[in-house]
Amino acid sequence: MSKIAATFSALKAQHKTALVTFITAGDPGRESTVPLMHALVAGGADIIELGVPFSDPMAEGPVIQRACERALANGVGIKDVFGYVAEFRKTNQTTPVVLMGYANPIERIGAKAFIEQSVAVGADGAIVVDYPPEECEEFAAAMRAAELDLIFLLAPTSTEQRIEQVAKVGGGFSYYVSLKGVTGAGNIDVADVAKRLQAIRKHVKLPVGVGFGIRDGATARAVAEVADAVVIGSRIIQEIETAGKDGAVAAVQAFTTSIRTALDA
Repeated sequence: MSKIAATFSALKAQHKTALVTFITAGDPGRESTVPLMHALVAGGADIIELGVPFSDPMAEGPVIQRACERALANGVGIKDVFGYVAEFRKTNQTTPVVLMGYANPIERIGAKAFIEQSVAVGADGAIVVDYPPEECEEFAAAMRAAELDLIFLLAPTSTEQRIEQVAKVGGGFSYYVSLKGVTGAGNIDVADVAKRLQAIRKHVKLPVGVGFGIRDGATARAVAEVADAVVIGSRIIQEIETAGKDGAVAAVQAFTTSIRTALDA
């Protein structure tokens, strides 16, 4: 059983919803990433998505785009991301870490090297936004062979055929994008999310997390009624932007704690 699967299993036994949190590696500074990862865990995050900075993050709204720009300006690339995971693992061996990003950085170093380095540093899986499931069965199989989970996105526009393909090759959990559009946009219609999750679960037996548009404890709690996990990214990046380098760690921990408290209420 993968670390991600074990986490969901343990939370289910406790009747708890998983809290999945996202930050961009290298934002707001090169030395900020690992302290922020620990702050997320201290605040109650169950899984960390660590964003690999990329110059053209097509699915991201302006908040995460700016985070990528700051990280790239700080000179942070995929090799640095591996280094951050290795550093985090020196004191935390249990919290799953998922590398989230786009195909280009992986293609530059090669899929084999990406998998080998992920294993070496203690990463647990990846979300590659522009890897469609029907075109990366070989990569998904190689990830599984290395005991890594390849997590796929599903959207309100996903066809039944796409859902079936995700069920076939996906691992860890499935990430349902609750809104049409980019990260950080709009408000979630929880009733519509519940309806879509019913359709997804006809095929996908993995836990399903819901993200895009979860901005506060009330929204998180509402989504938790229908999902196995809530995923929060843009709102955390906003906390980092507002607090700046000096206050980011405390702000992120406080915000994460507020979400965890709402989920467990």
